[in-house]
Amino acid sequence: MASAPLRTVREHQQRALALCSPLPAHRMPLGDAHGLVLASPVVAATDTPPFDNSAMDGFAVHAGDVTGASPDAPVTLRVVGDVPAGSPTDPPLRPGEAVRIMTGAPLPTDATAVVPVEHTDVPTGPGDLPAHVAVRAAAAPGVHVRRAGEDTRAGDVVLDEGAVLTARAVAAAASAGCPEVTVRPRPCVGILSTGTELVTPGTPLERGQIPDSNSYLLAAAVEEAGGIAVRVGGVGDDAASFAAALTQLAASVDLVVTTGGVSVGAFDVVREVLDAAGDVEFVPVAMQPGKPQGLGTWQGTPVITLPGNPVSAFVSFEAFVRPVLRRLAGHADEHRPTVVLRAVEGWRSPPGREQHMPVRTVDGGVVPATGRGSGSHLVASLALADGLAVVPADTTEVVAGDDVTVVLLP
Repeated sequence: MASAPLRTVREHQQRALALCSPLPAHRMPLGDAHGLVLASPVVAATDTPPFDNSAMDGFAVHAGDVTGASPDAPVTLRVVGDVPAGSPTDPPLRPGEAVRIMTGAPLPTDATAVVPVEHTDVPTGPGDLPAHVAVRAAAAPGVHVRRAGEDTRAGDVVLDEGAVLTARAVAAAASAGCPEVTVRPRPCVGILSTGTELVTPGTPLERGQIPDSNSYLLAAAVEEAGGIAVRVGGVGDDAASFAAALTQLAASVDLVVTTGGVSVGAFDVVREVLDAAGDVEFVPVAMQPGKPQGLGTWQGTPVITLPGNPVSAFVSFEAFVRPVLRRLAGHADEHRPTVVLRAVEGWRSPPGREQHMPVRTVDGGVVPATGRGSGSHLVASLALADGLAVVPADTTEVVAGDDVTVVLLP
């Protein structure tokens, strides 16, 4: 029987992305929305700042009173009030008078400028309100005054739809008087690792057993991508048990990701179950590592099936699952940034398959992170990798000095 043609990585990415759309938006408190994507613009509810205020600790004055003031010819004013930050008071200010004022405090209506305390004879720091102040520098009208609406006006769009609520964006929304925002929720992803050989890390190993690293790997990768992971430990190679676990998980998540059981072995339970009752296609993808792949739906929930070897699972997650999570969350940029770096040492690449080699950066270039080999089971190498070198399918060897495209990892 002729083998199935290999699907390109790009085509499989597009098939995976076609499984989903951005999750429905909802309103939530601004303080809970850090890291989420806006589904509608943030519009300023108030002017920012909401009132004229002082940019300095000092004295609010009539600018005309201190024209020509200098260290050699100070101008003495009578101090008639005190306005700390947060004070609602608006003391009247007549010619020849000054009001002590703190940074951010409302500027008295009658004042036209602020003289910094450093330009007076009053000591800096805490102290009693002086009866008089000697001003030693002129102050032009409006100097050291922040005007109402100088940053934004009520009704201005502060953040556009699609913006990520970084710490800086949260601050902008808060300063604009917006207590709630409309956002896409974090995608909830169910992780199912399969294999009778899998046991909880730390369990004494019997012959044939290995620690279940894949479910921990993928759960952490989901959370790093901004999702919520629901991890189900290793499910044995039993069709009924796998189908039951999958059905229960699919009912409560936005996406299910499985690892293992997708090749053509006698105990590949994922393929057995999904071939029989799911709308899932299993295809070979022209990628190394990570050739056996599958995607589709189970009872209406998108499912992406990944190989069981840890490096294959991670590379496949980066290529196919992470872009889906980004789309579900509403991100415009579904793929990681790439750079072109120099190969410090060479390595082989299989013909006809796009290689995604875990690499680490050294001396301004990259070397394979899998220093002891290139096998897809070498999970310890992943901890050293800070990039994935993408080698085209028509390239069979990377030579030291070659430029390679590298997907940057955090």
